[in-house]
Amino acid sequence: MAYTQILIAGFGGQGVLFAGKVLAYKGLEEEKQISWLPSYGPEMRGGTANCSVIISDTPVGSPIVSVPDILVVMNLPSFDKYENAVNAGGSVFIDSTLIERKAERTDINAYYIPATKMARDLGLPTLANMIIIGKVIRETGVIDMDGLRDALAKTVSAKHQDLIEANLKAIEAGYNYI
Repeated sequence: MAYTQILIAGFGGQGVLFAGKVLAYKGLEEEKQISWLPSYGPEMRGGTANCSVIISDTPVGSPIVSVPDILVVMNLPSFDKYENAVNAGGSVFIDSTLIERKAERTDINAYYIPATKMARDLGLPTLANMIIIGKVIRETGVIDMDGLRDALAKTVSAKHQDLIEANLKAIEAGYNYI
């Protein structure tokens, strides 16, 4: 029985909520029970944003993630705030382009992905979030890569359907990052 709590955090405008929505929708397509709870400060772009996602084989009782199994952090304030909340044995995915410090805890798995740099180098400067999601998928298996295009087609807005291929390219780059 799987019950995975995920917290994605960063600045507004980094695609934190969208990354969570992709995970949640793909979990739904895999016939899992899901919860997606966005939260952002009043500033939106540049303010803080986080997203709680639960993907489970059983019904989800509460959408609140207070002890994440998986933490994705895209800025230093989020890393500082949530590192100690991660479940022992959990995984933290860190955008090492923007966060220079290492995890202080030794009872978690820490993955350092230069997602912002990789996104710039690939010509996909707004898709660091999807690069990290690719690494999350590879390391945790929380969702399958198969059928991800369909999930993206449902989560990418109608006016941005032309960005599905770019999102897939970013996810694959993160998935293949070692």
